[in-house]
Amino acid sequence: MNCRISNQLTIQHVDELKKISIQSFIETFASTNSAENLNSYLENAFTITKLSNELSNPNSFFYFALDGNDVIGYLKLNIQDAQTELINNNALEIERIYVLKDFHGAKVGQLLFAKALEVASQLGVPYVWLGVWEKNEKAINFYQKNGLTVFDKHIFKMGNEEQTDYMMKLDL
Repeated sequence: MNCRISNQLTIQHVDELKKISIQSFIETFASTNSAENLNSYLENAFTITKLSNELSNPNSFFYFALDGNDVIGYLKLNIQDAQTELINNNALEIERIYVLKDFHGAKVGQLLFAKALEVASQLGVPYVWLGVWEKNEKAINFYQKNGLTVFDKHIFKMGNEEQTDYMMKLDL
Protein backbone atom coordinates (compact mmCIF):
# COMPACT_ATOMS: atom_id res chain seq x y z
CA MET A 1 0.00 0.00 0.00
CA ASN A 2 1.22 3.45 -0.92
CA CYS A 3 -1.06 5.76 1.05
CA ARG A 4 -0.94 9.53 0.76
CA ILE A 5 -3.18 12.48 1.59
CA SER A 6 -4.59 14.55 -1.26
CA ASN A 7 -4.59 18.29 -1.61
CA GLN A 8 -7.68 20.03 -0.24
CA LEU A 9 -10.79 18.87 -2.08
CA THR A 10 -12.96 21.13 -4.22
CA ILE A 11 -16.51 20.95 -5.57
CA GLN A 12 -15.18 18.84 -8.46
CA HIS A 13 -14.68 15.98 -5.97
CA VAL A 14 -18.32 15.84 -4.83
CA ASP A 15 -19.24 12.58 -6.59
CA GLU A 16 -16.22 10.72 -5.18
CA LEU A 17 -16.88 12.24 -1.77
CA LYS A 18 -20.48 11.03 -1.81
CA LYS A 19 -19.41 7.51 -2.78
CA ILE A 20 -16.71 7.18 -0.08
CA SER A 21 -18.99 8.78 2.55
CA ILE A 22 -21.81 6.32 2.00
CA GLN A 23 -19.61 3.25 1.62
CA SER A 24 -17.49 3.92 4.72
CA PHE A 25 -20.52 4.89 6.81
CA ILE A 26 -22.38 1.71 5.90
CA GLU A 27 -19.30 -0.45 6.55
CA THR A 28 -18.82 1.12 9.97
CA PHE A 29 -22.38 1.50 11.27
CA ALA A 30 -24.74 -0.89 9.42
CA SER A 31 -24.21 -3.76 11.85
CA THR A 32 -25.05 -1.63 14.91
CA ASN A 33 -28.03 0.39 13.63
CA SER A 34 -31.38 -0.47 12.10
CA ALA A 35 -31.56 -0.35 8.30
CA GLU A 36 -34.38 2.19 8.59
CA ASN A 37 -32.35 4.60 10.74
CA LEU A 38 -29.20 4.09 8.66
CA ASN A 39 -31.02 4.77 5.38
CA SER A 40 -32.81 7.79 6.84
CA TYR A 41 -29.47 9.26 7.91
CA LEU A 42 -27.75 8.49 4.60
CA GLU A 43 -30.58 10.04 2.56
CA ASN A 44 -30.01 13.36 4.33
CA ALA A 45 -26.33 13.47 5.31
CA PHE A 46 -24.62 12.67 2.02
CA THR A 47 -26.67 14.24 -0.76
CA ILE A 48 -24.87 15.97 -3.61
CA THR A 49 -26.44 19.27 -2.52
CA LYS A 50 -25.36 18.93 1.12
CA LEU A 51 -21.85 17.77 0.26
CA SER A 52 -21.51 20.54 -2.36
CA ASN A 53 -22.46 23.11 0.27
CA GLU A 54 -19.94 21.64 2.71
CA LEU A 55 -17.18 21.61 0.07
CA SER A 56 -17.98 25.25 -0.80
CA ASN A 57 -17.80 26.42 2.82
CA PRO A 58 -14.49 28.29 3.33
CA ASN A 59 -14.47 27.14 6.99
CA SER A 60 -14.51 23.42 6.11
CA PHE A 61 -11.58 21.44 4.76
CA PHE A 62 -11.70 17.99 3.11
CA TYR A 63 -8.84 15.64 2.20
CA PHE A 64 -8.87 12.19 0.62
CA ALA A 65 -6.67 9.32 1.73
CA LEU A 66 -5.43 7.71 -1.47
CA ASP A 67 -3.87 4.33 -2.20
CA GLY A 68 -2.38 5.01 -5.60
CA ASN A 69 -5.34 6.70 -7.33
CA ASP A 70 -7.99 4.91 -5.25
CA VAL A 71 -9.91 6.87 -2.61
CA ILE A 72 -9.78 4.79 0.59
CA GLY A 73 -10.87 7.34 3.18
CA TYR A 74 -11.25 11.01 3.95
CA LEU A 75 -11.00 13.74 6.53
CA LYS A 76 -13.39 16.63 7.17
CA LEU A 77 -12.30 19.54 9.37
CA ASN A 78 -14.30 22.59 10.49
CA ILE A 79 -13.45 25.95 12.00
CA GLN A 80 -15.51 28.88 13.23
CA ASP A 81 -19.22 28.69 12.31
CA ALA A 82 -18.77 25.49 10.27
CA GLN A 83 -18.26 23.50 13.47
CA THR A 84 -21.17 21.19 14.29
CA GLU A 85 -21.25 22.84 17.72
CA LEU A 86 -19.62 26.19 18.27
CA ILE A 87 -17.73 25.45 21.46
CA ASN A 88 -14.86 27.80 20.69
CA ASN A 89 -14.51 29.99 17.62
CA ASN A 90 -10.75 29.42 17.80
CA ALA A 91 -10.69 25.60 17.71
CA LEU A 92 -10.60 22.95 14.99
CA GLU A 93 -13.26 20.27 14.82
CA ILE A 94 -12.41 16.91 13.31
CA GLU A 95 -15.89 16.08 12.04
CA ARG A 96 -15.04 12.96 10.04
CA ILE A 97 -12.19 10.50 9.74
CA TYR A 98 -13.73 7.83 7.52
CA VAL A 99 -11.70 4.87 6.26
CA LEU A 100 -12.90 1.94 4.18
CA LYS A 101 -13.08 -1.30 6.16
CA ASP A 102 -10.47 -3.05 3.99
CA PHE A 103 -7.94 -0.45 5.15
CA HIS A 104 -8.68 -0.50 8.88
CA GLY A 105 -5.46 -1.24 10.76
CA ALA A 106 -3.30 0.02 7.87
CA LYS A 107 -2.48 3.40 9.52
CA VAL A 108 -4.77 5.33 7.14
CA GLY A 109 -6.66 6.88 10.07
CA GLN A 110 -3.32 7.84 11.61
CA LEU A 111 -2.29 9.64 8.41
CA LEU A 112 -5.60 11.51 8.32
CA PHE A 113 -5.28 12.42 12.01
CA ALA A 114 -1.73 13.69 11.39
CA LYS A 115 -3.12 15.88 8.58
CA ALA A 116 -5.70 17.29 11.01
CA LEU A 117 -2.93 18.19 13.46
CA GLU A 118 -0.91 19.78 10.64
CA VAL A 119 -3.89 21.98 9.68
CA ALA A 120 -4.48 22.84 13.36
CA SER A 121 -0.84 23.91 13.66
CA GLN A 122 -1.10 26.05 10.51
CA LEU A 123 -4.22 27.71 11.92
CA GLY A 124 -2.66 28.21 15.35
CA VAL A 125 -5.67 26.85 17.25
CA PRO A 126 -5.25 25.87 20.92
CA TYR A 127 -7.01 22.50 20.55
CA VAL A 128 -8.80 20.06 18.28
CA TRP A 129 -12.07 18.38 19.21
CA LEU A 130 -14.49 15.81 17.85
CA GLY A 131 -17.62 13.81 18.61
CA VAL A 132 -17.53 10.00 18.58
CA TRP A 133 -20.38 7.55 19.20
CA GLU A 134 -20.13 6.04 22.67
CA LYS A 135 -20.49 2.54 21.17
CA ASN A 136 -17.69 3.00 18.61
CA GLU A 137 -15.00 1.53 20.87
CA LYS A 138 -12.48 1.12 18.06
CA ALA A 139 -12.60 4.85 17.27
CA ILE A 140 -12.59 5.85 20.95
CA ASN A 141 -9.48 3.74 21.53
CA PHE A 142 -7.81 5.30 18.48
CA TYR A 143 -8.50 8.82 19.73
CA GLN A 144 -7.40 8.02 23.29
CA LYS A 145 -4.17 6.53 21.90
CA ASN A 146 -3.64 9.86 20.15
CA GLY A 147 -4.08 11.83 23.39
CA LEU A 148 -7.71 12.97 23.18
CA THR A 149 -9.80 12.96 26.34
CA VAL A 150 -13.55 13.12 26.91
CA PHE A 151 -14.79 16.53 28.03
CA ASP A 152 -18.55 16.37 27.38
CA LYS A 153 -21.36 14.48 25.63
CA HIS A 154 -23.94 15.43 23.03
CA ILE A 155 -26.84 13.83 21.18
CA PHE A 156 -26.46 12.61 17.60
CA LYS A 157 -29.60 11.80 15.61
CA MET A 158 -29.43 8.54 13.65
CA GLY A 159 -32.80 8.43 11.92
CA ASN A 160 -35.37 8.46 14.72
CA GLU A 161 -32.89 7.32 17.37
CA GLU A 162 -30.98 9.63 19.68
CA GLN A 163 -27.46 8.37 20.28
CA THR A 164 -24.86 9.71 22.68
CA ASP A 165 -21.53 10.95 21.35
CA TYR A 166 -18.55 11.54 23.55
CA MET A 167 -16.94 14.87 22.83
CA MET A 168 -13.17 14.55 22.98
CA LYS A 169 -10.39 17.09 22.69
CA LEU A 170 -6.65 17.39 22.46
CA ASP A 171 -4.86 20.51 23.69
CA LEU A 172 -2.07 21.54 21.36
